[in-house]
Amino acid sequence: MSKIVEILSSVIHPVNEVDIVSGEIAQDLVLLDAQGEQLDVMEPDVEAKVDTIKFKLVFPSPDPLSGSIKRECEQVLLKAFPSVKVQIMELVRERKQTKKTVNDLTDENLKKVGKIIAVASGKGGVGKSTVSVNLAAALARKGYKVGLVDADIYGPSIPKMTGTEDMVPMMDTQKDLIVPIEKWGIKFLSIGHLVAPEQALIWRGPMACNALKQIVLQVDWGELDYLLIDLPPGTGDIHISMVHDIPLSGAIIVTTPSGVAIADVVKNINMFTHKDINIPILGLVENMAWFTPAELPQNRYYIFGKDGGKVMAEQLGIKLLGSVPIYMSINEGGDTGMPVAFTEGPEAEAFSEIVNQI
Repeated sequence: MSKIVEILSSVIHPVNEVDIVSGEIAQDLVLLDAQGEQLDVMEPDVEAKVDTIKFKLVFPSPDPLSGSIKRECEQVLLKAFPSVKVQIMELVRERKQTKKTVNDLTDENLKKVGKIIAVASGKGGVGKSTVSVNLAAALARKGYKVGLVDADIYGPSIPKMTGTEDMVPMMDTQKDLIVPIEKWGIKFLSIGHLVAPEQALIWRGPMACNALKQIVLQVDWGELDYLLIDLPPGTGDIHISMVHDIPLSGAIIVTTPSGVAIADVVKNINMFTHKDINIPILGLVENMAWFTPAELPQNRYYIFGKDGGKVMAEQLGIKLLGSVPIYMSINEGGDTGMPVAFTEGPEAEAFSEIVNQI
């Protein structure tokens, strides 16, 4: 086997779990010398003569991971042969399907899931993912069967916050379903589990939506009491796909007390409560509500304003599920992959009370 073919065989499709050579994704390999003459791929030491490597990546249907696979091919080839030129053409070549495509996916695999709850925010930086992870932990701690989807395709953070960034989901080839990662009795799945952490996903809206459908609908969730879906901030394509393709039971909105953050909450709520969508708002979580220094446990400093979440909930006629103070331990829990809701103390109690309200 040519060393070039061997290197390409090291590239694995993260969902199908087959290498791109045996899976017939990499096709029509052509090697050219400096004069543009074609070389024999099986010729001994052909790599010493190669100036250009050309091949096709052929997918049976639009694949949201095609760009990721192409970049990985470029990286492994250029690492082994820094001076060669790599030319890769991506093609979608329809062929008879033996497995489901994204367009075939339904909510069949969610039939054993009790409640599906979206965790949303109007803007970034309000701690929505931190709240999502700790709500999942608090629910699991109370004995519920819980799953958590990281639907932030462009900025997945759940793998880091749960210490699962080095874990890769398995594929049940008989069912054609992704088997989610499981830790602490919670089932997790994120696009961050399927691509390299340093890889930027430059995907248009439809590709991101297809990826989201795969990591929610093409998954063997089994029996769950709650499936939480950590949405990206805002109200874009992914949110529209979510509310139309996934049977949500309700939504939780996360905000800080600041006036700017609360102004964006209205957009979130309007999206979910639109007459064509009509998804119940379960309530509002006010994150970073105040700061209490460890040495002054009775003191509260309202860094982002006082009672902003409470006022907003009253104005919009929704429930304030609870307020989460600023604790260094919450931040450290996200950095170390150990949600603070699994510990003892006021930090864990804050999330436990929110779960009680839900």
